[in-house]
Amino acid sequence: MGDLQGQTYLITGASKGIGREVSLALARAGARVVLLARNSSELEQTTADVQAIAPNSYATPCDLGVPAAIEEAAQTILANEGAIHGIVHNAGDIHPIKPLFDADAGDWGRSMMVNVVGVQHLTQVLGPALQGEHRVRVTTISSGAALRPLASWSAYCTAKAGLDMWTRCLAEEGREHNITAVSVAPGIVDTAMQTTIRSASEEDFPLRANFVGYHEDGQLSNPEDVAAALFPLMTAHSFEQSGQRFDVRDL
Repeated sequence: MGDLQGQTYLITGASKGIGREVSLALARAGARVVLLARNSSELEQTTADVQAIAPNSYATPCDLGVPAAIEEAAQTILANEGAIHGIVHNAGDIHPIKPLFDADAGDWGRSMMVNVVGVQHLTQVLGPALQGEHRVRVTTISSGAALRPLASWSAYCTAKAGLDMWTRCLAEEGREHNITAVSVAPGIVDTAMQTTIRSASEEDFPLRANFVGYHEDGQLSNPEDVAAALFPLMTAHSFEQSGQRFDVRDL
């Protein structure tokens, strides 16, 4: 893994799953890691594990579904960081898993906030630490759901498709600020989100049996393996690659 001494990376959804493993990988490479996630015992444990490797790393609790929380977290980060060299927008929310005519409007709206609007908000308010002469790499975690409509996932599919386009827009506008952006689909990974999917009712989610089968057949990837595959792309992607969408299985 590359030498990231002197660089600062921000990871959202950092408390568990892919976010946790990416945070640990960055710390091992010498980066200062800023861990952002909702307050939880998992965030405390992951922060302690990262600090054991990179003591200058720290956590900033934040719910990306709450604009005021984003503003507060960003001000904390800006007070500590003159420059951010990379962001991994990993946080995501699969709720609501409901047919679109039955989904609660508030739940649908929160999905948009966490999965895409909060990404824009956080990135925008961190602008002072992103815009400058230093090189910045932004990675968004996409999904196959961005390309394929799935019954009862209308909010998640729509948000992830929007996130892919947001990444392309950042790549377009970021070039003048030395910022590049890529999106990457991680495949089906053994995370809490998969547990949530398997816990949905058959009535709400007709494809539930498929996801139960993926788990029972051992088709789910390990978050640590996914983080290792992601590492070169998120820390070294080029201007030529900026704006592209990748699949972790092709890396």
